[in-house]
Amino acid sequence: MRHQRLFWFLFITMLILDQVVKLWTRNAAGDVEGRTFLSVWPNVLDLTLTFNEGVAFGMFQGKAIFLTPVAVGIAGGAAYYSYKHAKETLWVHAGMSLVASGALGNLYDRLIHGKVTDMFHLRFVNFPVFNVADACITAGAAILIVVWGFESVHHKSVPTDSAEVALEDTDSITSLEGDCSLERGHSARSGSADPQSAKVVE
Repeated sequence: MRHQRLFWFLFITMLILDQVVKLWTRNAAGDVEGRTFLSVWPNVLDLTLTFNEGVAFGMFQGKAIFLTPVAVGIAGGAAYYSYKHAKETLWVHAGMSLVASGALGNLYDRLIHGKVTDMFHLRFVNFPVFNVADACITAGAAILIVVWGFESVHHKSVPTDSAEVALEDTDSITSLEGDCSLERGHSARSGSADPQSAKVVE
């Protein structure tokens, strides 16, 4: 339950933050696309108003509206997974929450404004301008990949150890069976020698 509360707290917080930053960006740039209104780190990071009619990082320009069911499915699937897997780690719930908030944050823009507001412009590399929602999707997906990747590697090592233990147990059982067979053979030979010994005595 505690992890589920984290999911909803992070989801609502990041969704609100995304919309507040987008509203501030449009107002600060006077709705003039391409205007850089703040240089956070000269030649590294600027805040530049950019409108995006695609999905995250400007992909599928002009076709994003057709991907609306995908965004709804991602957000709904993340919330459902968090609900059904309450015992998952905190990191999994956090990752699911970030992906869901990012998907709905950009979906809200597309449905209400017809386009997505982006602002983070990395100057030192050729990279699409992005927003808080894009960052949430990327961070959430990265968290899930790392956590599930680590769990997958960990679980694969467990059967191997079990197999080694089972093999050792099998060898031990085989050795014991061999010892028992030798003892039975020795007893049988001893029993067959007794009648002859008795005749000699007679």
